[in-house]
Amino acid sequence: MPSAPLVAAHRLLQEATVELTMASTPGTDADELLSVLTMCEAAVRVLERVSVAAIADLQRRGMFAERGYRSAVTALADLLGWERSEARRRLAVAEQAVERTGLDGARLPARLSATAAVFAAGMCSARHVEIVARVLDGPAARRLPPDVWAAAEAQLAAKAGDYSAADLHAWATALVETLDQDGPEPDDRPPVPVNELLLTRNPDGAGGRLKARIDDPTMYDAIVTVLDAHARPATADDDRPDAQRKAEALADVCAFVLDHGDVPARGGERPHLTVAVRLEDLENRARAACLDLGGPLSPEQLRLLCCDARVVPVVLGGAGQPLDVGRARRVIPDGLRRAIAARDRGCARCGRPPSWCEIHHVVPWESGGPTSIDNCAMLCRACHRLVHHGGWDVRLRDGLPEFRPPRWIDRGRRPRSRPPRAPIRFRAPATRSPSARMFADA
Repeated sequence: MPSAPLVAAHRLLQEATVELTMASTPGTDADELLSVLTMCEAAVRVLERVSVAAIADLQRRGMFAERGYRSAVTALADLLGWERSEARRRLAVAEQAVERTGLDGARLPARLSATAAVFAAGMCSARHVEIVARVLDGPAARRLPPDVWAAAEAQLAAKAGDYSAADLHAWATALVETLDQDGPEPDDRPPVPVNELLLTRNPDGAGGRLKARIDDPTMYDAIVTVLDAHARPATADDDRPDAQRKAEALADVCAFVLDHGDVPARGGERPHLTVAVRLEDLENRARAACLDLGGPLSPEQLRLLCCDARVVPVVLGGAGQPLDVGRARRVIPDGLRRAIAARDRGCARCGRPPSWCEIHHVVPWESGGPTSIDNCAMLCRACHRLVHHGGWDVRLRDGLPEFRPPRWIDRGRRPRSRPPRAPIRFRAPATRSPSARMFADA
């Protein structure tokens, strides 16, 4: 139940909103409407300060971690429907512009004390605070002596209310570079070789782009040698462009390695685990177990493992002697995994690709839930933990997964789901010319 002060604050906010709405009707004087705009902006900044202070307090208490979230950004995005960028911005402001508490419980000033004072006075927005924090955390600012850094922060805070966010960023960057007159220390060492490969999926989800830079001569030579060997024209009539032949050669080499090479396990292959299960626990649908190296499993950890893994069961008798050692067997067969991946398109909650994902039993396996497409959903590791430990529920509705958040995020626990797949549109074949039809008929 909300406290009395919170109920009163909610009522007053509603009353203020009604009054502002009545003051901004279509027939309102232009000067009055301008006043409405400035009042709304002032109110937004007050609410930003209250929101940021609440985030700082929750983070200090570890409340998000207690509710199963490893990242406060993810928790704020789920709770408030923010984009992750907005959640990161608010969290950064909470860390930099709010008073802190020391280990002994003493109150400590904010890291950006001057900026925090301007923010508390409503003279700048959270976006301005984020920009000041980002600029003062850059390499040039970190080279400044502490007193110069503090003076720069005071100057930035004094100008935060005068500039737009973009202008503040440009001016702050120029100020810090001016103060950092010596710049970075000269480095006579040769530049570090860069070996990188960037993969970018196309916006429509079909294919993508590869961009590479290989400075290591031996690595580059190995790649070029393999591609040259496989990219030669197959026949005299092979008129594929050189770039196309190289791209298809790279795909051929990767396919061969997948078929014949020793490829490290990824999302599609779970760790190979040996699980010791007592006979009575096995008869009770595996209520407890013990990993070969990791020690005893809690019921929650075992339920998470039973969703999707490759397991070697070792059945123990009452005195701990092995009664049976089974074969390595996947909880989720490969064919079923491919079918679920095709339906859910990766993590059914956040959209991560299938290679990062596991399969979750909607009705738990130990409760008699079947291992079937109608009782399984694809989840990344982080979302899988939230379903098992964070209070989120998943169910299949009309054959597709949907998720109900815990009550602390949404009191009504309204279901959430990813947007539906866009319909596939096929391009009509081009009309052939009369001469082409003649040769085809011939």
